[in-house]
Order: sequence, then C-alpha cells, then structure tokens
Amino acid sequence: MRARAFLPALLGVIAAPGTAAVQESTDSGFSVSTTQRVAASPAQVWAVLAQPARWWSSQHSWSGDAKNLSLDPVVGGCFCERWGGNGAEHARVIFAKKDEQLRLRGAFGPLQGEALTGVLTFTLKSDGKVTTITADYVVGGHARFAVKDIAPAVDGVIGEQVKGLAALFSPAG
Repeated sequence: MRARAFLPALLGVIAAPGTAAVQESTDSGFSVSTTQRVAASPAQVWAVLAQPARWWSSQHSWSGDAKNLSLDPVVGGCFCERWGGNGAEHARVIFAKKDEQLRLRGAFGPLQGEALTGVLTFTLKSDGKVTTITADYVVGGHARFAVKDIAPAVDGVIGEQVKGLAALFSPAG
C-alpha cells in the first residue's frame, strides 16, 4: 500500500468488540492488546505465526499483497516484505521462546516514518485444549501527528491481524 494511502486505511479500521482494546494512551505513546482463543496447540499456532503471508491482511502491507511478507522467528530475524526489487523491514525479532512468546521491535505502517518505536509481543498460553493468543503492542516516541489519537486505529489493525491468525484454526468454545 502506498504510504499516503496507508494512514486513511489505518484510521478506517474498527476493532471487533471484545477482542481488542486500547490499554493506555498518552501524548507520547499508547499500548493496545488483543486476545483470541483457538482449539490448537501452542506449537501449531507458533508454526503459523511464523508465516504472516497466511494471516496478515494484504490491505496492511506496503506492496498490497501479504504473500510478500516473511518472518524468521529467531532473535535478529526479520519481519520483512519484499516485492519487485522493493522492500520494507516491518520489525526485528528481539525475543523468541518457541511455542510461548515472540517479541518484535518495529513501527508498523505510518508509524514507520516517524520517530516512534513499537514492541509487539505475541504470547501463547495453553490450558491443554485451548491456546490463548495475546498480542500486546506498545508504541512511544515523537510523531508529526497526535500519537494518542491513532491508538484506536492501530488497535483495530493489530486486532485484525490476530483475528486473521486465529481464523486459521478452529475457534475455542
């Protein structure tokens, strides 16, 4: 997606009720959290988490095609997008505990062009039958727009991605 079109598309996303929430919002940053429960093991979820081309929305990519996304779930690994000689580093893996937690540092979409940093943490917890997927995204820094005002839109986008991941599994009861 072109950078100019990315912000309006981001602002047009509405979070699904009960699955995502802005946790905190200030002039200097915000945090959002979303949770989905699936009938799958953490190992199954981890394997798919490492394949964003399967669950990330094409609408929220620079190229317009999620098939161009890749994620190497090891420390230093890149959540990258490559297309036709172009590319974007969306985030870097800064913590990986297989089948439990994956943490990335990066500013997604229109946040990338600002002096912002974000930490996106995926946590997988199982009760033996159901895995709860939680994504927490904490963003802070300086931007040429009101950072706290974009929090609901970012919440919607992160919620949409986690719903896409969860949709690849049977819903938990």
